[in-house]
Amino acid sequence: MQGAKDRVSFPFRRRNSACRSLVKALCCLVSLLVCDVGASAQTCTVSMPAVAFGSVNVLTGTAVDTTSTMTVSCTGGGAFGIRLCISLGVGSAGDTSSRQLTGPSSAKLRYDLYSDSARTLLWGSWQTGYDTSGVQLDVPANGSTPVTVNARLLGSQQTAAAGSYSSTFTANPFIQYANRFIAACPTGGKTTSTSTSATATVLSSCNVSATTLNFGTASVLTHNVDATSSLSVQCSNSLPYTVALNGGNSGATDPTQRKMANGAAQITYGLYRDSARTLPWGSTTGSNTAAGTGTGAAQALTVYGRVSAQTTPAPATYQDTIVVTITY
Repeated sequence: MQGAKDRVSFPFRRRNSACRSLVKALCCLVSLLVCDVGASAQTCTVSMPAVAFGSVNVLTGTAVDTTSTMTVSCTGGGAFGIRLCISLGVGSAGDTSSRQLTGPSSAKLRYDLYSDSARTLLWGSWQTGYDTSGVQLDVPANGSTPVTVNARLLGSQQTAAAGSYSSTFTANPFIQYANRFIAACPTGGKTTSTSTSATATVLSSCNVSATTLNFGTASVLTHNVDATSSLSVQCSNSLPYTVALNGGNSGATDPTQRKMANGAAQITYGLYRDSARTLPWGSTTGSNTAAGTGTGAAQALTVYGRVSAQTTPAPATYQDTIVVTITY
């Protein structure tokens, strides 16, 4: 009977072994299915509005910052999360030491894109080689993730002509992606991309400053007393402008008959555009104003003053205030 018991128990052990083998097979099958979902079922898309710097006054010489928000939407990635390898190319305007926008007459305006808000880490591209690399980012496997693109229009571009500037990005940003367990970017077999642009409008603008016209000290006004001062005019590159000088506190309509005053006492003087003092400088456009074309840099204009011989008033300090008007 003992031998019969041994024979009955033997098939039971075989069934237990077969069950363990089946469990192992099922475990392997589950692992394979999970890996397949992470590797091939995930889908990501990207959208990005224009990088818009708006209207800028380049004559200030300062940088202008803005941002754009890229949105990456992924589905079907399971529970593991997705690794994005995000490249941003140079755009249609190309690059030199920085990205560029193209404007009037193929003029260039320099800017760049960064991954950090301090704008110290350039955002480049693995595809074009610009700055050698893009940005690696791990995101949830399902849902939408906003990604901030920091932009800076570089300073010290005063010579940029007024007008509209732009650059287009075709199939950029370009993203390679896979589950987050892959090696460091730019590996990853799946890709997605979109197209966007960068834009800026350079305003027409002028700045002006002036020095004091000082005729010095005179005992008597029996002869001409001459002096000069200067204007510094800075206007946008290629921008035509005119410079007018008003009639001063007395409202003189004749530019040679302005008045410096001390109370009721006055001294007559004139302002001129030439050293010979033959071209009066007034405020009538096309008649007695000065004209020029901006370069983006400061341009010096000399104001020639003359106190003609006249009756000498009582000793005192005489003065007037002139308003300089730039029309462009």
